Amino acid sequence: MNEKKTNGVSVHTRRLIAYIVLIILSFLCLIWFYILFINATRSHAELTKGFTPIPSSHLMENWNNLLHGTLPVFYGLRNSIFVSVCSAILCVYFSTMTAYAIHAYEFKLKKFMFTFILMIMMIPTQVTVLGFLQLIGKMKLDDSFIPLIVPAIAAPVSFFYMKQYMDSVLSLSLVEAARIDGAGEFRTFNSIVLPLMRPAIAVQAIFTFVSSWNNYFTPALVLHTDKKKTLPILIAQLRSADWLKFDMGQVYVMIAFSIFPVIVVYLLLSRNIVGGVTAGGVKE
Repeated sequence: MNEKKTNGVSVHTRRLIAYIVLIILSFLCLIWFYILFINATRSHAELTKGFTPIPSSHLMENWNNLLHGTLPVFYGLRNSIFVSVCSAILCVYFSTMTAYAIHAYEFKLKKFMFTFILMIMMIPTQVTVLGFLQLIGKMKLDDSFIPLIVPAIAAPVSFFYMKQYMDSVLSLSLVEAARIDGAGEFRTFNSIVLPLMRPAIAVQAIFTFVSSWNNYFTPALVLHTDKKKTLPILIAQLRSADWLKFDMGQVYVMIAFSIFPVIVVYLLLSRNIVGGVTAGGVKE
């Protein structure tokens, strides 16, 4: 049998090229994690000599030095998890609710509100940070987690993604059918809209969690007590230590320690992404 050809190239050849490209891209994405975990097993003296692909035997030594140092590592982990989880939940829920309001309801300022939200997306955080700090100072919310969590409700990027996804998967006939059956607006949203939006919710939950987890700028301005600081602040403090106390091995162990929760969250939510895409591809 003759091979099927597309533009003079066989299907098997194109598939082989695609696999080679994917392998190269996967290697380029994962090699940095390998370097990080290898460096976490090496001492400061070994790290100053350059990189080697062979693991060393100083992992537990670096870990013990980190735990018995001056930084509250586990407090930082607890704070980062709390802030990131709360931010992700609030962001995806209220962004989906806002997108549903723009998608399902008709009102006079509908187009203006959509454009206005997208305009807000273009404003950098650094531009408004001075007024933000003055506001939380007047509200006596300085050195607390509330200024880091509550603003996640207003996330224009997440709203725009939810709105675009909702336009392709949510038919207004489902909403009308639920209303005819006597379902209230909140029940319709929670029981019909949210399950349909599960793949998009999983994607935005990952993005929001990672963004909040890696956020250094705002927590560094808001949090002052050591036991309330998040992991990015503690990593920055570890890197800026006096040169007599500076230990690159501890820095790499701290970074590797801070990456594990992000990997766990991705592994948990990635199943919903793949499952949702597969379910969305089946037509009745």
